[in-house]
Amino acid sequence: MNYKILIIFFLFLHSCETRVSNIEYKNLKNYSNKGFALIYSKDLYKKKIISKKINERSLVVFNHNLNIDTQVKITNLLNNKYLFAQVGKKAEFPIFYNSVISQRIAKDLAIDPNEPYIKIQTLNSNNSFIANKAKTYDEERTVADKAPVSGIIIKNISINNDKPKKEEENKINNFKYIIKIADLFFEDSAIMLKKRLTKEFNFKNVYIKKLTENSFRVYKGPFEDLDSIKKEFNDINKLNFENIEIIKL
Repeated sequence: MNYKILIIFFLFLHSCETRVSNIEYKNLKNYSNKGFALIYSKDLYKKKIISKKINERSLVVFNHNLNIDTQVKITNLLNNKYLFAQVGKKAEFPIFYNSVISQRIAKDLAIDPNEPYIKIQTLNSNNSFIANKAKTYDEERTVADKAPVSGIIIKNISINNDKPKKEEENKINNFKYIIKIADLFFEDSAIMLKKRLTKEFNFKNVYIKKLTENSFRVYKGPFEDLDSIKKEFNDINKLNFENIEIIKL
């Protein structure tokens, strides 16, 4: 029995927002994904975990879904720092990661290697931040490529950047995430999807959360360590859902 076809048919009948299909994201103008980034290193390239090189000073990222030269905003979701980057050539890297970022990006956004939780999103006229930010993208990128690694200007929209050390230490023990499988319009659709995942694919710890009157999230978790999320994510990804995301609790 072809389980993928069954799920595609089910979601089509129920007019779901997120469908199981082989979607090509390259034509999407409003792509956005929350998940973990892989920080580039020469060692990862030598071990062939990443198929192409990234200059440590560059503002280039790799992404599975977006075309080369697509301009994106990269946000460290743990401190709200962000910068603008550009998608490089297609590269192979583990599907669990939503991007590969350079050493420069990781350092300037103060990304924690143990919890590299980011949001990557395309830039377009509908984004509220683009009006007075993107017009300076090319100039900032030129300066950044020539400047030392610590030289790029990073925006931070958090209210208080000087957090007590104790609060920072507590973050280490606050690693808790879920895997968002789908956000659906109807509760009946969410219930049926959950039943299929648990009975036909033997998934465990699948839950439904009501977000609004017309939005129901099917998710798996929570997870409290990176290795457990990777395994479950890879299993879910085999079903080709449109945009699986990792959400911090």
